Amino acid sequence: MATTKHTLVALVEDKPGVLNRMVSLFRRRGFNIESIAVGHSELPHLSRVTVVVNGTTAMVEQVRKQLDKLVDVVRISDITEENITSRELALIKVKANSATRSEIIEMADIFRANIIDVALDSLTIEITGDEDKVDSMMNLLRGFGIKEIARTGRIAMVRGVVETPSAREKASKSHSKKASA
Repeated sequence: MATTKHTLVALVEDKPGVLNRMVSLFRRRGFNIESIAVGHSELPHLSRVTVVVNGTTAMVEQVRKQLDKLVDVVRISDITEENITSRELALIKVKANSATRSEIIEMADIFRANIIDVALDSLTIEITGDEDKVDSMMNLLRGFGIKEIARTGRIAMVRGVVETPSAREKASKSHSKKASA
C-alpha cells in the first residue's frame, strides 16, 4: 500500500504536555511529522492542532484512533479526503542589492506577497497561500540567494461546515465522557 500525505486536525485541551503526548505517539509508531501547527480555536480553553504526516491510510487511521483515546484530545479527524481550505505562511529573507531589488519586489507583487523588511543587502518577504504557491515563490527566489526561511507548515479546515451549538455540545459531552472514564 502506498504512503500518502495525510492532514489530521485535532481539538485539544490547553494544558501543558498535551502536544508532547501527541508527538510521542507519532514517534513511537515511526512517523515523521512533516509539519505541525498549533493555535487557539474558536472554543475557550481548546487549541486546534494541524498535523501533516506521510503514511498509509490504515497506519494513519490506527494512530488517529490512538490519539482519540488521549484524555486531553477532544476530537481528531483525518481530513485528507475532505474538501478543505489550507494555507501556509512563509517568511523568506533573500539577498538583494540595488540592481535586483526592483525585480524581487515585482515578483512579490505577482505572488501577492508583502515586503516586510528592507535592508541594504536583503529583503524579507511574507507569503501566504497553499503549499504549491509558497514552493513556487521560493524556487524563483533561489536564483537571487535565499539567506533564511521560516515556514509555518499547513493549517487547514474543512470547507463550508458551520459548527452549530449542538456540535459544540457534542464535543463537550465527548470530552466529559473521556474525563470521567
